[in-house]
Amino acid sequence: MSFRSNLLTAVLAFALATPALAQEFPVTIEHKFGTTVIEAKPERVASLDYGGIGNLLKLGVTPVIVREWRDKFPSTTPPWGQSLLTSEPVVFAGDIDPELVASTDPDVIIALASGIDEDLYAKLSLIAPVVAIPSGLGDYELPWDQRALIAARALGVEAEAQNQIDAIHARFAEVRESHPEWAGKTAVVGRIVDGEFSAFNKLDIRAKFLNEFGFVTPTALDAITETAFFNLVSPELIEPIDADVIVWYGGSAALQESLDYPARPFLQATAKGGEIFLTDEHLAAIARQELLSIPVAVDFLVPLLEAAADGDPATPVEGALQ
Repeated sequence: MSFRSNLLTAVLAFALATPALAQEFPVTIEHKFGTTVIEAKPERVASLDYGGIGNLLKLGVTPVIVREWRDKFPSTTPPWGQSLLTSEPVVFAGDIDPELVASTDPDVIIALASGIDEDLYAKLSLIAPVVAIPSGLGDYELPWDQRALIAARALGVEAEAQNQIDAIHARFAEVRESHPEWAGKTAVVGRIVDGEFSAFNKLDIRAKFLNEFGFVTPTALDAITETAFFNLVSPELIEPIDADVIVWYGGSAALQESLDYPARPFLQATAKGGEIFLTDEHLAAIARQELLSIPVAVDFLVPLLEAAADGDPATPVEGALQ
């Protein structure tokens, strides 16, 4: 096991030391900015995370303020979450405004995938206890299951979160067992940025989502990965995204037009019919990775992966360029 893997295991174990079985309060949570103590079970919850609403709704909590689920998305939640809202929270986009957060009078602030720094943490802590990411991790490196579990502990519903996490892990295991041919095949979530190929790498939750099915990131992509969660790849160096399957990030006409690109025909996925184009809504389900969205993402993505990963360009893949 690598040093980074050992570090991740250690910091998460420290942050999630087993609490009393009855989920008693006060609760103490260690994180990269220090220690947060939550004296009593929160009733008014602020969520500053990207995709944070999905975990809360599945745990029976409607936040008082939440970051928009997707850029310019027309509703507070994806379609599969609307029925779980018990009230309409304040929705914000862009930078976090402490004054706006304070106006909602929260009892606790969840900021596990929010990108807050120490200065913003200090300002938010004047409003309510802030639950931040464990030490030793990048802003968006916290695995989905630990993110849900830490948030649930802060809310006093850790046992319920663990049950849902276990069910999702069982679903991933079921998919792997029924598709042993996927083990070791390469897959990337790719995009086009300013005329260049780009891929989310092994540090990113989108790549890790494909790993749950048995796929791996290409060795060449791993080799150029440093601290950023994605890599831009020049036309002269397509190997990092040369995979058996490419899930293209964005199904818009503009993206598909940008794929009229000299290097694209030389990619394995293009030649083998292994490209998948998803709607922005479905891509957000993968990118947000919440207790609410993961089961939805598994259900829609598995049939597409079955068609894309069979190595036969004649097999139609829903949404693929024809």
